[in-house]
Amino acid sequence: MNYWLLKSEPSAFSVDDLAASPGKTTAWDGVRNYQARNMLRDDFRVGDRAFFYHSSCGQPGVVGIVEVVRRGYADPSQFDPDSRYYDPGSDRHAPRWFCVDVRLKRKFGRIVGLEELRRHEPLRNLALLQRGNRLSVMPVTKAEWDFILSLE
Repeated sequence: MNYWLLKSEPSAFSVDDLAASPGKTTAWDGVRNYQARNMLRDDFRVGDRAFFYHSSCGQPGVVGIVEVVRRGYADPSQFDPDSRYYDPGSDRHAPRWFCVDVRLKRKFGRIVGLEELRRHEPLRNLALLQRGNRLSVMPVTKAEWDFILSLE
């Protein structure tokens, strides 16, 4: 099993939006960074777990856990001219962008905030905390995963 962190601005899609989705499941779509795309396409597996992280908000932090329920597939939003994620250069036979489906496992009882994460030595190498890292999809080690769970 792999572990991940998925970032979303709660004004665009929050953990509560996921909880209200049919089956508490949604496509993690709209990712438009090649490095993140490669992880979604090549590395995500059914059964992997990810922290749901609220970013660019008053209190950024880990707010829940999701499970990957469908491996990477062509992100349909790239082909939809009405979508904000439309990419006219994408080809249905060689799609540029990929997504995975995730299902909410559980919301956290509290937000494990960014500043709290920064205070802990075992998280010093956490991709989220590295200078200049703005990816919305990033790997988490098993040790980092377990440590963050212990903070909840």
